[in-house]
Amino acid sequence: MKYIDEFRDGALARKLAADIRREAHPDRSYGLMEFCGGHTHAIFRHGVQDLLPACVRMIHGPGCPVCVLPVGRADSAIALARMPGVILCTYGDMLRVPGSDRVSLLKAKAGGADVRMVYSSADALKIARENPDKQVVFFAIGFETTTPPTAVAIRQAKQIGLANFSVFSSHVLTPAAIGAIMQSGEAKVDGVIGPAHVSTVTGSRPYEPFAAQYKMPVVIAGFEPLDVMQAILMLVRQLNEGRAEVENEFTRAVSREGNLKAQNLVADVFELRQTFEWRGLGWVPESGLQIREKYAAFDAERRFELPYQSVADNQACECSAIIRGVMKPPECKLFGSACTPDNPIGSCMVSSEGACAAYYTYGRYKD
Repeated sequence: MKYIDEFRDGALARKLAADIRREAHPDRSYGLMEFCGGHTHAIFRHGVQDLLPACVRMIHGPGCPVCVLPVGRADSAIALARMPGVILCTYGDMLRVPGSDRVSLLKAKAGGADVRMVYSSADALKIARENPDKQVVFFAIGFETTTPPTAVAIRQAKQIGLANFSVFSSHVLTPAAIGAIMQSGEAKVDGVIGPAHVSTVTGSRPYEPFAAQYKMPVVIAGFEPLDVMQAILMLVRQLNEGRAEVENEFTRAVSREGNLKAQNLVADVFELRQTFEWRGLGWVPESGLQIREKYAAFDAERRFELPYQSVADNQACECSAIIRGVMKPPECKLFGSACTPDNPIGSCMVSSEGACAAYYTYGRYKD
């Protein structure tokens, strides 16, 4: 593992930029989607977009787990938090995501609900042990990266017989989201920068059928600016050569097989849902995970008989279009005025991985 400064070297960045400009044909368009919100923030934080030729167009994808959570799912979590005797635990970003009528978990907490921010599923387990007279629900969100720790918590709860702990699972899957975007054809994507942290768990293999089916080159990249620029160069070369392969720029952390121990753990605790609703993408088949029958005692949806109701997004907010890659944040009439990180209307402005937050934080709203 190299020092992080080596992946932010200005001279190497200029060389990579020159290589991209030399190899990208100015008479064609390269629509490259960075799936992960971490890549979006890296691009704008380090000014990568400004180093690219005009023919290379970056498209921001749905790789922000907070952003893609639908309003109905947020409403369900708020309903759980308001139940008597319930402590609801979740990650910090989720507290500020607006549900119906712009009510968030943070506002529910201000109204008397016992909502607590945690850094991990282990924190939620600890709270359950310390509060045996309360029902502790962990609102679990995220892609394949955060699913294994949730599985660990569920298995530990079963092993120690922790009867007052359950999980409201909203874990979703990366390949299904990419597939949904490709099937829609709205975003005009020519190549994909694959997620980094997710791929440390899944490996690069799950993207191979996707690349073959859609004739779409995929390059898995790390989150540093030189990682992203190298991935862009690799995608440009694949497109110029007419190839559609899965390549791995992030070899220092990602293998083809991934983390088999983590994969087996998730497979033991979770199973595929037939369908799951995403903000912006709608109902996507086999794109979410639910808790298996043998761990049903720790499934909050079953324990509290929680119904689900689909709720439309705020009509003035363009978060759904931004998630699909068909609109950029400044094109939303609320961006930077009615909708800011301090007063978010859409989830893309809430999360530290959201595209709107990236544009606002790094000054792109001034362009």
